[in-house]
This record gives sequence, C-alpha cells and structure tokens, in this order.
Amino acid sequence: MNCNNKWSWKQTIKKTTTLSPEMTCPYCGERQYQTQKSKTKNTLLTPIVLLPLLLMSIFNIPRAILLSLFPVLFVIVLLIYPFLVKLSSKEEYIDFSKGKQ
Repeated sequence: MNCNNKWSWKQTIKKTTTLSPEMTCPYCGERQYQTQKSKTKNTLLTPIVLLPLLLMSIFNIPRAILLSLFPVLFVIVLLIYPFLVKLSSKEEYIDFSKGKQ
C-alpha cells in the first residue's frame, strides 16, 4: 500500500500464514494488514476444500474419488488465495454496530 510494490505469490503465502495480523512489507518495511473484505473473501475459500464431504452425503460417489479431491481442492485454494489478498496500512475490524440504528 505504501510503496506500491506487488508481493510475490510466495511472499504473500508466507506473510499471511502467520498468527499475527500484522505483515511487514518486504520492500519498504512498513506494516501492512489484510483488509476485512479480503479476509471475508478468503474465508469463503475454506468450504471449497470441504466440498467432497457434501458430495459424499448427497451422491453415491466412491470414497476413493472423493478423498482424492481433498488434496486437489486444497492445492487449488492455495494457488488462488494470494491473488485475493488485498492490503491496507490500517488494521480493519468487523463493525458489528453497522445496521443497528
């Protein structure tokens, strides 16, 4: 956000898989935070990995095929994830008071 440099796929994965919400830019050293909208989009990727469980309960598909889908879907999500990450200079929180007026 500060220096307008794009992080590489590897840098994005490395920075976003820590427990700290704060990420230090590898180019300018400034603190960066994932936007709330970006966090929401990436949270929606998690159910994709669990899709085989839903398919198994609805359709009569062999378990071997469904179990082989887990690693494939995990890799797909891992490949897509960094492209959905958007950064901000300020840490954002969910505002639960919105709409309550």
